[in-house]
Amino acid sequence: MNKYATIDIGTNSMRLLLANVEAGKIISRSKYINPTRIGSSVDKDKLISEEGMSRNVEALYDFTQKAKDFGAEKILVIATSAVRDATNGKEFIQRAYEKTGVNIEIISGEEEAALGYQGVAMGLKSKTGKQVVIDIGGGSTELILGEGNALKKTISLNVGAVRMTERYITTDPISKEQYEEMEVAIYEIVKEVVEEIKKDNPNTIVGIGGTITTLAALHQQLDPYHMDKVHNYKLTLKDIRTLKEKLLNLTVEEIKQLKGIHHKRADIIVAGVTILNVIMDNLNIYEITVSEYDNLEGLLFPIR
Repeated sequence: MNKYATIDIGTNSMRLLLANVEAGKIISRSKYINPTRIGSSVDKDKLISEEGMSRNVEALYDFTQKAKDFGAEKILVIATSAVRDATNGKEFIQRAYEKTGVNIEIISGEEEAALGYQGVAMGLKSKTGKQVVIDIGGGSTELILGEGNALKKTISLNVGAVRMTERYITTDPISKEQYEEMEVAIYEIVKEVVEEIKKDNPNTIVGIGGTITTLAALHQQLDPYHMDKVHNYKLTLKDIRTLKEKLLNLTVEEIKQLKGIHHKRADIIVAGVTILNVIMDNLNIYEITVSEYDNLEGLLFPIR
């Protein structure tokens, strides 16, 4: 049995997968998350702040040590939207390498989408029919169209939970005016892509990423979070709208008290659920399957 580690440095969170692999299959796995918020201020200033850079270098060091303690033969690290967009992204890569000795690959939105689809395909119960995978990140949202194990189309949009929060939300709880402005902005960004995807007549929709897994945990009131109870959980559009309406009326401190949410995600979940609601509503798909298999698992195969 081989041991591998994969790490995703996302706009909002850094995530670690430790996996035991045998004959090309994951036998057992565990995941860890640290909401390091490397993308804070990137949308506005195009820079990773000094604080964000130091915080993420230390978090990466902790994760690489955990991977080494696990006995990982390879540690594969990717960075996505925030590092991709930041003018000092390469400086972060260099500082992280000096601290950890691990190379970080900055991947495109399309590569991120492909890895996400690959991971989803590994974890799906049913692999028949056309499906759309939605990955709502902190800085971007990836929409992936596929059929079975075959990837057909990948699209990356600059609309994410952190990005939209920083652009539109200044009141606590969000005001009606700010919410409506944000909702319209999200729709304007996604509408052409959604119409394009609708032409392919997908019959299922799968969600990955922190926004969607958090909504599944909130709906089940999971405390603590339970990966197996989230994986393959189904949320209806009605469930999502109900959660959204509840969250809209709460302050960030009140959201933190809800069972199923990490306290560092409380300030961005309103933007995240709004992105999901707008996309599902305009795709005319009324149920989403939540996947705990994502780009971390997709990064394992083929091992590179």
